[in-house]
Amino acid sequence: MRFAPFLLTRQKLPNHSLTDIPGTVRYELQNSGFAQRVPPGGAVAIGVGSRGIANIDVIVHTVVQWWKEQGARPFIFPAMGSHGAATAKGQAEVLAKYGITDEKMGCPIRSALQVVNVGTTPEGIDVVMDKLAYQSGAVMMCSRVKWHTDFEGKLESGLFKMMAIGLGKFAGAQRYHTHGYRLGLEAVIRAVGRQVLASGKILGGLAILEDGNHETGHIEAVPAATMEQREEELLVQVKSWMPRIPLQDLDLLIVNQLGKNISGAGMDPKVINRTVYGDYNPWPYAPRVGRVFLREIHPMSYGNAVGLGMSDIVNSRVLKGMKKKPTYVNGLTSGAMASIRIPVHFPTDRECLKQIWRTVGVMDPLQLKIGWIRNSQDLTLMAFSENLRAELEANPMVEILDQPKALEYDAKGDLVNWLA
Repeated sequence: MRFAPFLLTRQKLPNHSLTDIPGTVRYELQNSGFAQRVPPGGAVAIGVGSRGIANIDVIVHTVVQWWKEQGARPFIFPAMGSHGAATAKGQAEVLAKYGITDEKMGCPIRSALQVVNVGTTPEGIDVVMDKLAYQSGAVMMCSRVKWHTDFEGKLESGLFKMMAIGLGKFAGAQRYHTHGYRLGLEAVIRAVGRQVLASGKILGGLAILEDGNHETGHIEAVPAATMEQREEELLVQVKSWMPRIPLQDLDLLIVNQLGKNISGAGMDPKVINRTVYGDYNPWPYAPRVGRVFLREIHPMSYGNAVGLGMSDIVNSRVLKGMKKKPTYVNGLTSGAMASIRIPVHFPTDRECLKQIWRTVGVMDPLQLKIGWIRNSQDLTLMAFSENLRAELEANPMVEILDQPKALEYDAKGDLVNWLA
């Protein structure tokens, strides 16, 4: 088993990073009109999700301080469905791992699973909302707007989805995903979001956009009245920043890490060209990927291994690091059963590569076209087999950093991680 030498590369993605994040947050909130809807001393519930959003602690802390300056009483609640193993304690712990605690934020973190009914949509969907948030009388959300992992639409992942899946907690997430089979997830998110807005409790949201370098590129306060249309426009903008593997065709993709902090699906299906339902290569803008080899779970995923089923082979340490409860709860709630299937696994990277390469239809391992990435969110530093050099050199966004060299293994038989 001898593969072509590898080239270490860097993809030079456009930089849209903001230089003054707290200042931007304050400017947006000051011009949002949110404060005019909250009486002096009124409570404001701030919804925060479970994704690994860049600078989320800075953003949320600034939101809290701004509300205090307006004379309000802010508190933070986890706007999550089945994440954190669908427990109040687990969801508070997810926020704490991002630095969002009572002490650091300067306000209470109130985590509970109780919900209240806020009506029924014309489609027959009973809509629920976090009870603590509902009782506050004024709710705003801090959410990243981006493409969804499972479908294509004009409205995907962002403020509307948080109003549905996040504010609906575990009870809402279960029923909304079930309705999604009949109506489509985008239709459910729209219908539920409109019903939540009709409750009159939502002030609006702080939309966060990230560029291809996983840096905060845009922050905007979006009032409830214009949220649906404005989120569609923001989705178009952030999709234009979407990072991609800069090739057309790979026989094998090595992925260092999977994690819920990286993607709701563990690995972004629109990067690795899979679906959480088991489909191969459905996305025309992503490279065709023959096989996926997953090496480990990101520490910030805390054992949630949702998405491992999109791999064709995994190092056995993935299974050793998997915690069944959060993985099963998340997979069962979303209905993406293929995403939690256990792939073929072996105890070393060397053995995984030895076993998988013959399955791609190439007789000579030296001819295999192989890519190697840190994770599906970080597509800057990557490595590719040298037989892809011509395509890499033709791409002005890609810089080859070093001379080609053969894969290296440590004493245990695992890859020496050039992408660390």
